[in-house]
Amino acid sequence: MNNKLGKITGINGSVVKAEDMEGFKIREMVLVGTKKLIGEIVIVEGDSATIQVYEDCGGLYAGESVESTGKPLSVKLGPGIIGNIFDGIERPLLKINDISPSFIPEGIGLISIDENKLWKVSFKKKIGEFLSGGDIFAEVFETPLINHYIMVPPNICGSVVELKEDGEYNIEEVLMTLDNNGEKHQLKLYQEWPIRTPRPVKNRKLIEIPLITGQRILDSFFPIAKGGTVAIPGGFGTGKTITQHQLAKWSDADVIIYIGCGERGNEMTEVLEDFPKLIDPKTNIPLMNRTVLIANTSNMPVSAREASIYTGITIAEYFRDMGYHAAIMADSTSRWAEALREISGRLEEMPAEEGYPAYLPSRLAEFYERAGYTENINGTEGSITVIGAVSPAGGDFSEPVTENTKRLVSVFLSLDKNLAYARHYPAINWLSSYSGYTALLQDWYENNVAKDALALRSKMLGILSEENQLQEIVSLVGEDVLPDSQRLTLEMAKILKIGFLQQNAYHKDDAYVPMKKQYRMLKVIEKLYDLALLNIKKEVPISLIKNKDIFESLYKMKYTVPNDDLSQLDEIAENIDLYYGNLYKKYSGEE
Repeated sequence: MNNKLGKITGINGSVVKAEDMEGFKIREMVLVGTKKLIGEIVIVEGDSATIQVYEDCGGLYAGESVESTGKPLSVKLGPGIIGNIFDGIERPLLKINDISPSFIPEGIGLISIDENKLWKVSFKKKIGEFLSGGDIFAEVFETPLINHYIMVPPNICGSVVELKEDGEYNIEEVLMTLDNNGEKHQLKLYQEWPIRTPRPVKNRKLIEIPLITGQRILDSFFPIAKGGTVAIPGGFGTGKTITQHQLAKWSDADVIIYIGCGERGNEMTEVLEDFPKLIDPKTNIPLMNRTVLIANTSNMPVSAREASIYTGITIAEYFRDMGYHAAIMADSTSRWAEALREISGRLEEMPAEEGYPAYLPSRLAEFYERAGYTENINGTEGSITVIGAVSPAGGDFSEPVTENTKRLVSVFLSLDKNLAYARHYPAINWLSSYSGYTALLQDWYENNVAKDALALRSKMLGILSEENQLQEIVSLVGEDVLPDSQRLTLEMAKILKIGFLQQNAYHKDDAYVPMKKQYRMLKVIEKLYDLALLNIKKEVPISLIKNKDIFESLYKMKYTVPNDDLSQLDEIAENIDLYYGNLYKKYSGEE
């Protein structure tokens, strides 16, 4: 640790001014006051500096010292991250609770992953081998779902001159020594990485694989890609958090990082209580075996909230470098932006639109640009999918955070308060939402679902769009004036909305729906639409077209058809063929 010392001259909330700061660097982590609160230098002017403190500054006074650490704000990356619950600067909340129940004490320090726990380590390299940054030299069986690969830090290389044998070690023991032209590097089970610096990759690859979520409106209508960026904007009560919970529970990412960034404490309590009880649908073991939770609620220090999304994305990059597909849920980026605005105000920076700092768009871009599908420097492939919730005040999507986020993401899932108030969940508006990955994922859908999967999607979205236009006429003059073909469109849109788009997060067969079942459900709806339209052209009355039993079977098929046995969909299709075939024959005179 560096022995440089500065002196506090002013305190404004979480922002501290200090002098005698010659030799201190921008973005350097410092220890503030006698309690050694963790802070980060954000402005340097001559021998004065401004420090952003990540803990409560209550009790701090002018004249106390500021001590250098000689390094930027960094996180420890190693075994013990998976299944853990951290605050915004990667301090373990369960461990802190053992030390101080109910609250986080000031000056507890930058404690992180457990330094005493022993991990069973299997080595992959031998003495004499030359290793470069990113190379995997050991493996730890961290959880039943995650093999933790121990890598050489990206900026280090050299020949192996010392190597431990397979066995149990804690994270502070030196496992291997590299020699690079006389310069020795001692490697442990963990590496440290500054949270604001993206970890390097070899190459960014084309996005062409979807993130399967089991949510019909996403997988079938607005697909998310592995390595993609997603925004979920919505006003209060529209279901942003529950939508992200569903994605965290059911998506086929290898690792989930959930960041509760400035959310209400009761919402985070629900997350912290629910997630450890959840069972992974693919492996039938607890979901926490592939999950990291970062809890930074609205009553925690505002500076730590600003740092929390960088902490989360750095952890995601670490697992991406191992060859895993990570998904990061930021709930919500609006609360993060509010923290940015509050800190900016205390720094006396010139405000821009709605008081947000002028650099808000670039900070958002820095965060979302760390997503992607990559070839890593060790030759593996991995991805980071970033899914950010946005909470515009009053549901106003024209406010700065939503507007700037919309420019940066490729999937925009607009939550609608009218749908939410009508208890239609997920309350994603199918008219104002979009996915920019549909064309990129076309080959995957054609090869893994069906040749006509995306054509079927377009057809169904066309029905919903036409129904929206017809509703304007219906609201003025009533449905009876419409021709039967348009009245059929209204009925089909109703089936789509209730029978397909509405999804029950608490039903055993409806919470998660495989792609095969989603496609087959849409094919049954299409069959009904096509055959009913043929009958209407033969002037069959709409009252006969709307067969109560058949329509009811389509409304309820999401509940009545098990995910592992789709034979009932065949029965529904046969009933449709039989009923509408007989109608057609009768009205065309073929009987």
